[in-house]
Amino acid sequence: MKIGELAARTALNTSAIRYYEKVGLLAAPHRVGGQRRYPDDAVHRVMLICFASDMGFTLGEIKVFLNGLRTSAPVGPRWRKLAHRKIAEVERTIKRSLLLKTLFQHLLQCGCVSLQMCVERLSLSENLKRISHYRDRKQIENRR
Repeated sequence: MKIGELAARTALNTSAIRYYEKVGLLAAPHRVGGQRRYPDDAVHRVMLICFASDMGFTLGEIKVFLNGLRTSAPVGPRWRKLAHRKIAEVERTIKRSLLLKTLFQHLLQCGCVSLQMCVERLSLSENLKRISHYRDRKQIENRR
């Protein structure tokens, strides 16, 4: 199939198809009269690239996954290997998202009279906690 058909069937621009080819996610297709001709299974490969990308895999990770993958090769073991690596990343993202949700909920109810008070109430990060602790110690020392 021509590049335009592959692009249409995968809802991508032809430039994305050419880019995937350039970075090694798609094998260079044979050419007829200078035009790229992709095999029918290229649709599945491109759809897998799009799915993995949407799920947060980098193009480098996708390339590792697809490297040497044949149509008859089972994909399960490769998915598991990448999934194990991504679980920790997802857990960090969830933790960050929950903190962000807490921040937004606080902002909806915020009655702080100053930015400093708001920051202290939020305990925005471990670093800010350390700064706050350091500042509190300094204030106590200055009172003496």
